[in-house]
Amino acid sequence: MGTVERWRCHNPMSDPGVGPLSFDGLPADIGVLCRIVQGVLLHSDWIPAYGASEAQFRTVSRETLPLAARLRQIGEADPRPLALERATDKRAVGTCRDYALMLCGMLRHQSVPARVRCGFAAYFRKDWEDHWICEYWQDGRWKKADAQLDKIIAPRLDIDFGPVDLPVDKFITAGEAWRRCRSGEADPAVFGHGEAASGLWFVRVNVVRDHHSLNGRETSDWDTWRQATAADRVLSEAECVQADGIAAHPEAPIEAALTPPWLRT
Repeated sequence: MGTVERWRCHNPMSDPGVGPLSFDGLPADIGVLCRIVQGVLLHSDWIPAYGASEAQFRTVSRETLPLAARLRQIGEADPRPLALERATDKRAVGTCRDYALMLCGMLRHQSVPARVRCGFAAYFRKDWEDHWICEYWQDGRWKKADAQLDKIIAPRLDIDFGPVDLPVDKFITAGEAWRRCRSGEADPAVFGHGEAASGLWFVRVNVVRDHHSLNGRETSDWDTWRQATAADRVLSEAECVQADGIAAHPEAPIEAALTPPWLRT
């Protein structure tokens, strides 16, 4: 459980597959890889910032695709080599998780241990915003990279740090957010997803999603959190205790019976 080797190889989501677009021959420099990711992807929430509109894109979706499918989509719009930056309307539209997964896949392709982490970032709003980044093993430690922070987004957010090794106070994993909330160090209300959701129940959602991601499941039923009712947003003591254990050891094997309450029959 403690070895980094388990995150060196592809899983079904990070495997680029066999197609006209390949990760072969890409540079090892993390900053350059981030720029390559930025040149082929566009976040659905930021389309207007690039001077574009949704009507210019064949598909606008928040669904995180396996990289093999994502690369096919990119290639259909522009078949040139992956390292060449696309025009805005030739990029694939996704979310922060797609950026993180793409970088993770590129790194694993070079046998660099990498994994997609779910947590909260402090640079999108005054509080902690739901976010996904890529974590990679280098120099004997896990470093966090946010490939989404490109030349358009970074200035708008007044980013004053590099995206390849995020400062510890800019992004925390869902497990750390949960620990802070449970210990009284932080108010659960400051953790959320924009105006759509916030509070301890949502921190728990991300605790479970991070747990799944570390076990090779970057997508899960917990991505349907928008279906949660008011009753689902009140946690029982048993649910809190279960989340305590997951948050403390998110890399442990996935437990049974982790079905979201809003999907239970």
